[in-house]
Amino acid sequence: MNSSRAPHGDNIVEVENLGKRYGSLTAVDDVSFEIRRGETFALLGPNGAGKSTTIEILEGYRDRSSGSVRVLGVDPQKGGLAWKAQLGIVLQSSAEAAHVTVREQLEQFAAYYDSPRDVDEVLTAVGLTEKAKTRIAKLSGGNAVASTSPSA
Repeated sequence: MNSSRAPHGDNIVEVENLGKRYGSLTAVDDVSFEIRRGETFALLGPNGAGKSTTIEILEGYRDRSSGSVRVLGVDPQKGGLAWKAQLGIVLQSSAEAAHVTVREQLEQFAAYYDSPRDVDEVLTAVGLTEKAKTRIAKLSGGNAVASTSPSA
């Protein structure tokens, strides 16, 4: 990392020379950045620039082809369930989400954690008990956001 940046201990995310290739297609090319604790960070660029791929690598859902990445001090390719439980992830969209019920979606998110909250408790907390069997595609926008939030 560039020595003019914050010391290692202040960073919650460190990315150096990140690359991701799919055969001859380069999706992410030599990306480097750091995010300090408490900092607001935006990853901006045109469609196809590699933003989603970069985020998926940071989350541990996709392996990188080159470079180094550390999130909360851990290489995401080696992060286990305890590490993933520390992350707060809200997916931008999911084609499958529209076809599952609110309960099914919450059960899927609960499976990401060692000790998840009870699905019925979450349904009650976000006011969706009556919508538990409703397909997400049938919900209003506000209800859909509540049902897809892993921290709901």
